[in-house]
Amino acid sequence: MPLRFEPKHSDAAGKLRRRGDLVVGLVNNMPDAAIEATERQFAELIREAAPDVTVGLKLFSIPQVPRAAHVRAELAGRYRNIAELWDAPVDALIVTGTEPRAEVLQDEPYWPVFRQLVAWARDNTISTIWSCLAAHAAVLEADGIERRLLPDKLFGVFDCDVAAAHSLTSAVRSPVSAPHSRLNDLSESELIAGGYDILTRSAATGADAFVKEEGRSLFVFFQGHPEYEADTLAREYRRDVGRFLRGERNHFPAAPHGYFNDAAQKLVDAFLARAIADPHDDPVADFPMTALEGKLDHTWRRSSVGVFRNWMTYLKHRKVEQRTRLSPLPRSRRNAPLIGNVSATPKRSAIR
Repeated sequence: MPLRFEPKHSDAAGKLRRRGDLVVGLVNNMPDAAIEATERQFAELIREAAPDVTVGLKLFSIPQVPRAAHVRAELAGRYRNIAELWDAPVDALIVTGTEPRAEVLQDEPYWPVFRQLVAWARDNTISTIWSCLAAHAAVLEADGIERRLLPDKLFGVFDCDVAAAHSLTSAVRSPVSAPHSRLNDLSESELIAGGYDILTRSAATGADAFVKEEGRSLFVFFQGHPEYEADTLAREYRRDVGRFLRGERNHFPAAPHGYFNDAAQKLVDAFLARAIADPHDDPVADFPMTALEGKLDHTWRRSSVGVFRNWMTYLKHRKVEQRTRLSPLPRSRRNAPLIGNVSATPKRSAIR
């Protein structure tokens, strides 16, 4: 199996890197209820995008992210403390977001460690993916661009146009289908002024995916969630409906845009009518999750796999390039004189 999870106390990842295979670190900051699903989603996306590439996946957690005691204990058995990353080289990182607890990101308990992570990733990864809130936090740390609160939650599946020619969007058909679930946004104009290249966008989502070279690394940012499974938005909608029915939120949540087909919407509407007419202690117990699973279209999967396949290709090319530069010259060439006007600066990769 090309993708393998690296046990917490194993040095298998080091052997993979020395052999030329890829090692990807997943810094999973998602809330307790979603951490296991997020781990599975990214693992399956990598596995599907790179079936012919051996990838070691190393799991990391930031202790300062608030968690229940039992979840923290479970993570301790499989996840490495983020402090181990500084001395445990990886080729690339995927960093997820979490639900905000403070009004400004700089007041989050994990902010000092997150700043250190951004600085480390600049000089120690070929590329790093920053997902959702992690994208907002990384842009804030790198360039001081602050996110802004949206009038309403951006929730659903949106068609985004490919806005720039780039290796990550090569052969990816436009429009790109992308799921979003967020309350905040980054200004597209401020990103462009800050040197970011917008890869995919739409009028509804603004900048969906964008990139910037930071230090030695290509930083890749997703405001959406290309890793989501077909039923993830339905589960989030069920959670938000439950919060409303329990009186934990004032406004009834809007259904995810562009997501439920007619058959699925009929099931949801029937549930809502029953739940409002006959409230009880467990208002979402009858949510038709099982019935919905066969009626949800995974419309964004092809786009997501295409982008991640290109990302894995980028990692492979850059790793070969780096190994070639660092390899010693053959004995017959070690003392050979330079001929002509040869720059000492290595050529940049054609893949950007």
